[in-house]
Amino acid sequence: MPDTDAIDKIWFTRCPVPTASGLAHARGTLAGAFGGLPVGVLQDAGPELARHHFDHGLPGLFREGGSVPALAARSAGAPTRLIGLTWIEEWQSILVRPGSGITAPADLRGARVALPGWAATRATSFPRAMALHGIKGALAQGGLSLDDVTFTEVGAGLAPSVGRDARDRALSWPGLAELARGDVDAVYAKGARAADQARELGLEVGVDLDAHPDPRTRVNNGTPRPITVHERLLDERPDLVAAFLEQALRAADWAAGDLPGVRAILARETRSAAEGVATAYRDGFHRSLHPGLSPERLELLRVQKDFLLVHGFLDADVDLDAWVAPEPLRHAREAREGVPA
Repeated sequence: MPDTDAIDKIWFTRCPVPTASGLAHARGTLAGAFGGLPVGVLQDAGPELARHHFDHGLPGLFREGGSVPALAARSAGAPTRLIGLTWIEEWQSILVRPGSGITAPADLRGARVALPGWAATRATSFPRAMALHGIKGALAQGGLSLDDVTFTEVGAGLAPSVGRDARDRALSWPGLAELARGDVDAVYAKGARAADQARELGLEVGVDLDAHPDPRTRVNNGTPRPITVHERLLDERPDLVAAFLEQALRAADWAAGDLPGVRAILARETRSAAEGVATAYRDGFHRSLHPGLSPERLELLRVQKDFLLVHGFLDADVDLDAWVAPEPLRHAREAREGVPA
């Protein structure tokens, strides 16, 4: 039976990566944006609520995070809408051992590549999806395909990644221990925590995916990264959805002028050392946190969606055009600029 009670609480969740909404939350500007409604954060919740980071089952929920769970939830019937996309380069790399001879994409031919196993659901199998698409992108940069490497299954490793049980837990990137032992030759990795671990284990970057001019070769879970909202909240309180996006835009404005402040917050958000944050987030990333819905970003999300469908990470196809709700972002931009909606 449908829930007809009024939405009386806002919920928010994000991944441990650079997000404008995460910055707004850390700076204390998000909590007061919803007309006095209380705000709950799934990162502080128990497992019974934290699971909604992956299934988007809370009517008052905003989510800024990876595209694999967002698309998997939508394909399984979750009533969500896409209200923004970001694109942040975050050290997508193929890691290797020193002296491996892998220094360019073409050198991956014949390599043993780590592939995290399937998790309990498609949405929580995002480590497998990331590794598979990351390796595909690296191989494409060298004119190769997935058929040119051998995959070795490793533990998924990144769960729990949300909720009280994960708050003080340092994430361990899947496959790095196997790479250090010599069980595999290459591992896809990205982000600050993976950079920290690579340094600790003495691993090297064999392929820097971020250096390639074609962004389609690094489309993945976080590139682009969707912002989604439960459809009921959008239908009943579009003003609150616009308010959320306005705070995200304002946080991105602040970030563009305060790199040290952003890095300090990201060290906490990503559970990483300052060195890992500086390694992973570079080249003016702090000026690229603004959400948008440009045709270019939507087309890159379509590339990700098609990949996930082909490789079994979605229950069914997702109609991106029907998923997008552009009005809240337009209203948020108008509010930010002081233009009447």
